[in-house]
Amino acid sequence: MKKTVLIVFAQPEPASLTRQFVDLARDTLQGQGHEVLLSDLYAMQWKAVFDEQDFPHRADPRRLSFVAESGHAWRQGHQPPDIALEQRKLLSADAVILAFPLWWFSMPAILKGWVERVFAYGLAYGYQDAGNRYRYGEGGLQGKRALLSVMVGGPGTDYSARGINGPLEQLLFPITHGTLFFAGMEVLPTHAVYGTGHITAQAVDAAKAVWRRRVERLFDDVPIAFRPQNGGDYVDGHVLADHVAPGQRGLDAHVAQHGPAWHGEPMRRELPA
Repeated sequence: MKKTVLIVFAQPEPASLTRQFVDLARDTLQGQGHEVLLSDLYAMQWKAVFDEQDFPHRADPRRLSFVAESGHAWRQGHQPPDIALEQRKLLSADAVILAFPLWWFSMPAILKGWVERVFAYGLAYGYQDAGNRYRYGEGGLQGKRALLSVMVGGPGTDYSARGINGPLEQLLFPITHGTLFFAGMEVLPTHAVYGTGHITAQAVDAAKAVWRRRVERLFDDVPIAFRPQNGGDYVDGHVLADHVAPGQRGLDAHVAQHGPAWHGEPMRRELPA
């Protein structure tokens, strides 16, 4: 069945490995008969700063409340054209791939700015104007899949279970859980290529082969088992019930089943180090 995939990427160098992976994903998905939408944030000269310019018709000109103004702009159709266009892409997509190099243990600022400006109140949060009633597994983006494609300059050992940087999947928790799953999306385990700072041509070829197979399974792979807010584990919608994940604390408790990548092991051993 034909589906639509939105690839949003943040890498200013056209010859970068990030861009090569984007092109490979596009070609692979189109080869499967899917439609692919691209948002090249640097080429678009995307405005990364979320500020008062995003609200040309203010609900309250006296004091800027980002939540209130975001909801007003979304409901009234008063958003700037660049935001509205990206929202149309996002809403039409069955899956979203965010592709970026890991900068300071997160995504580049321009991609964070895409999220901040596009994920409006009433769309990605505050769904149906119900506050926090629909979040973490529910919301305006429910039913869509999401995948991070991340280029990591350092070696995989630094991101292993006892590595100095910590497991990558846990470092990216604010994106996978706090952004994508929060808005209702099913989030797949992160696809990472490590050691890109000194990667060989042979390793690039191997990494591309793995990536191609991963993209082919975009609509088949099992998502990360984040616990949904309204699935019964959070009895008050805020804190896990005492009988859920007893003895676990922190991020671990909010994932029902921990795959290898969660603890710092590659999804598959064929991933290059």
